Amino acid sequence: MADNKPIKRKSALGRGLGALLEDSPKKIHKEDFLTEEPKIGIHEISLDEVQVNPFQPRTHFDKDSLAELAESIKVQGIIQPITVRKLTDGEYQLIAGERRYQASKMAGLTSIPAYIRTANDQQMLEMALIENIQRENLNALEIAHSYQRLLSECNLKQEELGDRVGKNRTTVNNYLRLLKLPPDIQAGIRDQKISMGHARALINIDDIDKQLALYKRTLQEELSVRKVEALVKSLNDGPAEKAIKAGDLVDPIKKYEINKLQQRLANHFGTKVALKSDNKSKGEIKIPFNSTDDLNRILEILHII
Repeated sequence: MADNKPIKRKSALGRGLGALLEDSPKKIHKEDFLTEEPKIGIHEISLDEVQVNPFQPRTHFDKDSLAELAESIKVQGIIQPITVRKLTDGEYQLIAGERRYQASKMAGLTSIPAYIRTANDQQMLEMALIENIQRENLNALEIAHSYQRLLSECNLKQEELGDRVGKNRTTVNNYLRLLKLPPDIQAGIRDQKISMGHARALINIDDIDKQLALYKRTLQEELSVRKVEALVKSLNDGPAEKAIKAGDLVDPIKKYEINKLQQRLANHFGTKVALKSDNKSKGEIKIPFNSTDDLNRILEILHII
C-alpha cells in the first residue's frame, strides 16, 4: 500500500550547500544565471580564475592558522573542495572555502578542486553566512553578526532564520542581543576575553556604565559566569542569595573605584594598603608596617613627624 503521508522537509543545516539551494524559498529566475549551466560536481579549476566572495561574513583570518593550513595542503593536498559559482567562462566566484583558497595560494598550488553551483547574490550571501555559522571556531559575536545579516540582507524573519540554521528562536535572540552591548564588551567577546555566558549576564544590566564596570571587574578578577550572574542579580534586585558575601553586593562601579584608590594608596606608601567600604560609604583604611623604621617612614609621608 502506498504511503500517502506528506514528506517532511528537513532543515538545510548540516546537509551541505546544495540542500540550501533546494530549500531556498526564493524563486530562481533564468536571467539570474548563465544560459548554459555548469554540470554539478567536483571540477579542477585554476586559482587565477577564482574571485573572493564579496559577501564573505568573516573579515579576519588568523595568519598563523592560515600558514599551518598551507603546510598541511603541501603534504596532504585539498581534502575538502571549495564551493564556487560560475560567472563566465574561466571566471568563478567563491561561495565557501576562502581559507582553503588563500592557503592553497600560499602553498604554491595553481589549481584547486571545486564544487560549481548556480546561485544569485542573495543565495550567495545566505550560503556563505550559514556555512560560517556551521563552523565550531566562530565566536559568539561572529555568529550574532551573521544572524543579523541573514535577517536584514536576506529578508528573513526570526522564525525563518531559526529554521534555516537549525536553532530555536530563543537561541537566535540570545545571540542577537549581544549586538546591543557596548563596543568594549563586544570586543571582549570577539577576543574571547569573556564567554557567551558572561555576556548574556552583562546584557541584563540596563546602565551602560555599570555594564562596563562589571565587565572590567570580571576581567581583573577572572570572575566565573555564575559569579557575574549573582552580581548582576544583586544590582537589579538587591541582595539575592545568602551564599554571596556582603562585600560582593557593593555597586560594581564603586568596587572598581575603590580598587583603583587602594592601588594608588599602596603606591604612595610603598606598602600594601587595605581599603574597605560598604554600601553606606562607611569603611576603613589599614596601612601595615613591618618595623619601627617602617612606621616612622609612613608617619613622615603623612607629615606627622
